[in-house]
Amino acid sequence: MKILLIGKTGQLGNSLLAASSTHEIYAPERHELDIEFRESYECIIAKFKPNIVINTAAFHNVPLCEQEPLNAFSANCISIRNLAETCRKANTLFMTFSTDYVFGGEKKTPYHENDIPHPLQIYGISKLAGEHAALATAPKHTIIIRTSGLYGMHGATSKGGNFVDKRIIDAKNHKELEIGYDQVVSPTFTDDLAQAVLSLIEHSGLLPGIYHLVNEGECNWYEFTKAIYEYMNIDITVLPVNRAGMSNDMRRPLYSVLTNFRARNMLGTRLPHWRNALQRYIEQKYQAKTDYQQ
Repeated sequence: MKILLIGKTGQLGNSLLAASSTHEIYAPERHELDIEFRESYECIIAKFKPNIVINTAAFHNVPLCEQEPLNAFSANCISIRNLAETCRKANTLFMTFSTDYVFGGEKKTPYHENDIPHPLQIYGISKLAGEHAALATAPKHTIIIRTSGLYGMHGATSKGGNFVDKRIIDAKNHKELEIGYDQVVSPTFTDDLAQAVLSLIEHSGLLPGIYHLVNEGECNWYEFTKAIYEYMNIDITVLPVNRAGMSNDMRRPLYSVLTNFRARNMLGTRLPHWRNALQRYIEQKYQAKTDYQQ
């Protein structure tokens, strides 16, 4: 399969590139392909003729989206719509990634693909708008993957690293740490997500539309942080705090757990439990011996 990968330097892009050894993959640099400049990818798609375009690029700094809503919509909606249109005209599948933040957190059970979105902040609104724009423009060619709480070996440059790495750095500088317990999520290791994505696109029964792909299980960020320090054998006091989903004036969903219903039931695609994923991440990146058994 010929894959055009956009965003190879991000956490997920890096994992996809590492996992795609059996495919012919072209992953251009940012100066060669920028999703906000249509001409840059139209020429590449016409020349490379991929079976699928996988886009991992986005404006995903959530607080900064509040300050720069026009930039957020340009990257997360308009560019996604234009990519979908180009893929439709080239008769190429288009896969792009969305977020659990399209939901408002009203439920207390995991969100299915057909649950009604209700985003609370510009980031979620712009990503939902991108979903609608792509599916409206290229309904037979577009695959939307919603995921949550990504962390990967490469780290998130735009966020100064990922949640796991930041907490390990915090432990070197603090003896006590406050972590919110108000948000319940499905933190996801990008290596597992990459494997699930490849399993999905290789399946003969793949249909266009929306799929949820996250590590199984759920936890709040306090529980996740405690697990990080447990597996790293770090002795630090972690204090649970209730921020009611607020980051300054910005709201985050209190519950945004996703269930991999469509991928699991239609295509048999499964991801490991988040504890298993975190264990493997820490063992691989920090060579720390953990003792979690699933």
